[in-house]
Amino acid sequence: MIIVHHLEASRSQRILWLLEELGLEYEIKLYKRDPKTMLAPPSLRAIHPLGKSPVITDGDLTIAETGAIVEYLIDKYGEGRMIPPAGSDERRSYTYWLHYAEGSAMPYLVMKLIFTEMPNQGPRLAAPLLRMIGKQVGDKFLDPNIATSIRFWEDSLANSTWFAGNELTGADIMMSFPIEAARSRNLLHGSFPRLNAFLAAAHARPAYQRALAKGGPYPYA
Repeated sequence: MIIVHHLEASRSQRILWLLEELGLEYEIKLYKRDPKTMLAPPSLRAIHPLGKSPVITDGDLTIAETGAIVEYLIDKYGEGRMIPPAGSDERRSYTYWLHYAEGSAMPYLVMKLIFTEMPNQGPRLAAPLLRMIGKQVGDKFLDPNIATSIRFWEDSLANSTWFAGNELTGADIMMSFPIEAARSRNLLHGSFPRLNAFLAAAHARPAYQRALAKGGPYPYA
């Protein structure tokens, strides 16, 4: 039995969605965030040394990292689903977006969150200075790079609803979270109809809705 070690309101929601798309049986072990730090609980370290989610166990195997889990599940259980044919242009796009989602898209968004939250997490007397530093880093570095990334996503959907062709693949599972995170920060208003259409199509899928029902509150949906 596949067990998903699922942190509430986190990127691991994507794994539940993929499992539902593949029609696989699985069990969820839910972990609650620390209400003050919003970090994962120490109990996750018993599953994987880094104490991060998502992690799955499948028999004797323990697999961490969202992209690695997506690849494992599709390779082992997909039976040709959720991945384009080998050697095709769509397959090359699939591989790119599968790795881009966490490798390039998320770091800017995570850094933006960190610098935004710094004044709230540091000493009270230092809050004005931290706020000023956060604003400068955002204005000069993070915001321009995030804007460039979002425009790249939008333009990449010019010819199809999905990132690797006309069918939903693991690449779309991976890209869903950066796009949801961007929308949650009000970054998709105005000139991004394709990204909004992507989210609408993803969220309307029965498998996505089943994953939401099983995974608990997920503010990004």
